[in-house]
Amino acid sequence: MTRINAVTQLVTAGGIAVLEIDSPPVNALGHVVRLGLDEGLEVALADDAIKAIVIACAGRTFFAGADIGEFGKPLLKPDLNDIFRRIEAAAKPVVAAIHGTALGGGFELALACHYRIAEPSARIGLPEVNLGLLPGAGGTQRTPRLAGVAAALQLIVLGKPIGASAGKAAGLIDLLSGQGTLREDAIAYAARLADEKAPLRRARDLSPDLSAAEALELIEAFSKKNARSFKGFRAPGNIVKAIQAATELAFDDGLAREWELFEELMASRESAAQRHIFFAERATSKIPGLGKDVTPLPVKTVAVIGAGTMGTGIAIAFLNAGLPVTLIDLNGTALQQASRRIEKAILSLAEKGRIAQGEADKRIAALTPVSTIEGAADADLIIEAVFERLDLKQSIFSQLDAIAKPGAILASNTSFLDLNMIAAATSRPDHVVGLHFFAPANIMRLLEVVRGAKTSDRVVATAMGLGRTLNKVAVLSGVCDGFIANRLMARRGEAADRIVLEGPLPWDIDAAMTGFGFPMGVFAMLDLVGLDVIGWDRENTAGRTIQEILCESDRWGQKKGGGYYDYDEQRVGRPSPHVENVVVAFRERIGIRQKTYTEEQIVRELLDPVVNEGAKLIEEGIALRASDIDMALVTGYGWPVYSGGPMFWGDGVGLAGIVDRLKARQQAGDPIRISPLLERLAATGGSFT
Repeated sequence: MTRINAVTQLVTAGGIAVLEIDSPPVNALGHVVRLGLDEGLEVALADDAIKAIVIACAGRTFFAGADIGEFGKPLLKPDLNDIFRRIEAAAKPVVAAIHGTALGGGFELALACHYRIAEPSARIGLPEVNLGLLPGAGGTQRTPRLAGVAAALQLIVLGKPIGASAGKAAGLIDLLSGQGTLREDAIAYAARLADEKAPLRRARDLSPDLSAAEALELIEAFSKKNARSFKGFRAPGNIVKAIQAATELAFDDGLAREWELFEELMASRESAAQRHIFFAERATSKIPGLGKDVTPLPVKTVAVIGAGTMGTGIAIAFLNAGLPVTLIDLNGTALQQASRRIEKAILSLAEKGRIAQGEADKRIAALTPVSTIEGAADADLIIEAVFERLDLKQSIFSQLDAIAKPGAILASNTSFLDLNMIAAATSRPDHVVGLHFFAPANIMRLLEVVRGAKTSDRVVATAMGLGRTLNKVAVLSGVCDGFIANRLMARRGEAADRIVLEGPLPWDIDAAMTGFGFPMGVFAMLDLVGLDVIGWDRENTAGRTIQEILCESDRWGQKKGGGYYDYDEQRVGRPSPHVENVVVAFRERIGIRQKTYTEEQIVRELLDPVVNEGAKLIEEGIALRASDIDMALVTGYGWPVYSGGPMFWGDGVGLAGIVDRLKARQQAGDPIRISPLLERLAATGGSFT
């Protein structure tokens, strides 16, 4: 064995050299790893006794990608292309032995090798598009040469990893291991290639399967089909340009074009936003004062109280995570209906091929519907998901306090109410926590973990861990009205209500929001949820707002065939002449001066207050960091990821401009309190992110 450097060793047996990298946790291709590869290859290629080389990794995975810690820093030599040129120029076979995952730069390294062997369980991919980037070390040039243009588009533009078997079918993997261990099979494969004098298959020397004209036709059809999902993102367009270059240019010219397109993306605001979100998601788990010595409580059984839409979704989320669920509702009919909805949702996963039928049956069998609250007595975690009324929730928690076993976590799904007042109904406030799911709870990624004044560290650690168990992003929040996501977006709703009186109609405002990148506009969302359940007091209604007028005339949204929009039988909305008349008449009645707004002005009028409220959350200690706010809005409200969330967006458009616009609103009489933190950052040229 020859030790190359701290993470690299070269082991030779029977004329086959195994160049092994051991750089936990994921063998990222940082500088020391690249040095080890480059120097190890140099040694192995210079040794005439070595007839073939296997590149392998120790630990749980092959190279999982570039070292993201090097992003934005000067790249130290050797870079990946230096190593790839050494591999491709080799006069002896170089084989990549893939296990775990080979992603991004890791898979680009495998593509530069002459041959690739993989464990059947391995996964390969080029997911740089998720960071707003493209593979910058030949991935867009080698993939269409090995697998064809269509496969390259699917793998790189969509960014979804595939299994080793699919990779073999596409021509990206040459052999699946299976006779022995991957190491044994790779050595045997390399020896056979050397003994048989197999051609050194260099991807750079191959031609894509389509001509430039044929590729262009395919690319245009692909881009048109995916135009909606690509809207707002810059990377997909640059990736297809790079793949097109592979069909038009010589390999080295294609590499140069790929790097030019990569650098364009690296400098873009869209990629910066996506990289910000990538790091922000990882930061959410870092809770100050919550060290590794704080051990989570075991959660092996779950009870959900409330068989409505939210309770049903929460139950599905836990069942899909492999945890048995007791669903509790005093209304037997509601319980039966919820059970059927849960079964249907799980069976649909099997019908779509996402899980096996046996797994679906197992999950359905893990649901126990119960019509008494005593059914929660033995659960490790009890989640209340009933109507948003404080006295009702306090009553339920008082009952749970009497029956729940010692150590059980009592969680509320409240979206606005004071968790401390709910916890006060128990004798164990240290075991009460907020678990605020977003509808539909089995699909939406955000889980707001609300820490009460007395919630213990172990309960917080357990709740944050549940986010990972449920494949959600857990964001810690303090107690306040609406917590993080709802509190911030309430300011957007207030701004929309304000400017609809000044000129833009509801659909103009919604068009600005969807044009910005939200999946739905403010008023369309109100119609979806129901105007009667959001902010309408039917006992004291008096036509004081447009919403009150609509509710009083039975226009409650989609369920009534009309709200801010008119709806057909398929619930497809269209601008309503009736609502336009209501808005115009209301404006005339209150005598507000009319203005003309561009879409950009509408966006800033609605989103400036969100940034301001985010600054207040940081000041108050409700949110730990600005990036947590961004994650909450991206995963909970569909804030477009390519804008990076409200705080990142605010930094980009300019905090000084936001303060100036808010001050203008103040001077016009709007009840806006500007955050001192926002003002300070604006005055000093600082930023949130």
